[in-house]
Amino acid sequence: MPADYLPILILVVLAVGMSAIAIALSALLGPRKPTPEKLAPYESGMVPVGDARLRFSVKFFRVALLFILFDVEAMFLYPWAVLYRRLSQAGKLLGFAEIVAFVAILTVGYLYAWRKGALEWD
Repeated sequence: MPADYLPILILVVLAVGMSAIAIALSALLGPRKPTPEKLAPYESGMVPVGDARLRFSVKFFRVALLFILFDVEAMFLYPWAVLYRRLSQAGKLLGFAEIVAFVAILTVGYLYAWRKGALEWD
């Protein structure tokens, strides 16, 4: 049994070894002439103003997570739309009922987030 895992062990050892070699070579062979200009954060050609480590409001992250959630929802709707004819032929209204249930659950989640004020930006 342990011999079956030998290829996985070899793969892990090779991956770790190649990563270590790449990091070591870049540290040894890479240029090392730090200047204040090189150490400054790059902001699209603009002169940096203030500290690069700003604190963001939790509201920003909350809206970003909700955006990702509903973006993933759109990804799940696409395959259903592509296969709709085949789904409706197989189970008549079963395919349509499944997507209605899916959208209903997401709508309840959206309304819950809205009522809790998760979408308020001010």
